[in-house]
Amino acid sequence: AVGYHPEELVNKRATDFIADQYDISDYPKIYMRKNNQPEATSTSEYLAEDDDASAFVMYGNIKSANGTPMFHKITAFKCDNCVIYIGVTYPEIRSWDQKELVVQMLDGAMQEINITQERIALADRHNESCIDRRRIGSQARSKPGSLIKTAFVLESPNSVCTDNSTDMSNRQMGPLIAFVTDSVNRIMDADTSDLMGYPFLQLVAPEDVLHVSQFFQRLSATTNVLFDTFSLLQKPYVIEGDVRVVDEDNRRVMVECLGGAVHDGMVLLVRKLRTRPAPVLYSLDDYVRPLSQESNDECGYVSLEEIISSDPDTSDTPWSRTG
Repeated sequence: AVGYHPEELVNKRATDFIADQYDISDYPKIYMRKNNQPEATSTSEYLAEDDDASAFVMYGNIKSANGTPMFHKITAFKCDNCVIYIGVTYPEIRSWDQKELVVQMLDGAMQEINITQERIALADRHNESCIDRRRIGSQARSKPGSLIKTAFVLESPNSVCTDNSTDMSNRQMGPLIAFVTDSVNRIMDADTSDLMGYPFLQLVAPEDVLHVSQFFQRLSATTNVLFDTFSLLQKPYVIEGDVRVVDEDNRRVMVECLGGAVHDGMVLLVRKLRTRPAPVLYSLDDYVRPLSQESNDECGYVSLEEIISSDPDTSDTPWSRTG
């Protein structure tokens, strides 16, 4: 979209490609967290303890390979020690200088923050009320505490040709895992190295596979970030030869997922909500979920599903908007 080959972007800083007029030192402040800093220096850092935001949307100009600025919608997913970007290019829109960095949180407190104005206000020793911040939506989430989350990058099953028969077999099972953060082992009994090249749908509880497949189809048809909830297997059968846990003994890990897609893959930010026993299977298409013996791992946490709808026609949250 912008003329770069992947190897040209390796080991480069994101700020190397910003073509806007705001101070590029504003950009890293998006991801600052109070517990990473010796002392909080901005209001967003003070709020971060309650916000716990991990997904952001911003608009701006990115330098293309020939040096021409191109207008982008950028979605950033922060998880563990990495940030994963999805960029949507709008070549039909002429670039204009973004003199301020404005970011929308897609989770956490779901706020819009003007990072540039915040820095100026603090530098001028203004009161916090001067900061340009507005609440998006009418209801804030309760304080989540320490949420367990992981991020997946999935590769389109048709994006790469291969002669490897095992790889070809995996590709027939849906999108493959091209990258996953180390925290995945806190959600399920699997290691990062074991999951590379593994079909994501094989991690999904059987009763939710069709639902997740439809979610992926919706993702592929839009440039918006979408939200859904589903269950993963606590002990997926990943390594050939390992003991397979029978379905009725394989607990489910209920997760909420924010996802975004590009033409050759998608990014998923997954948060663990709770674990529960496997549903009772009465027939091939008839599962009954037990309501007892649920393990609520995130006491006091209000899921996104309980707050908003991801239906673009009814949602008042940023991921349903095109800007």
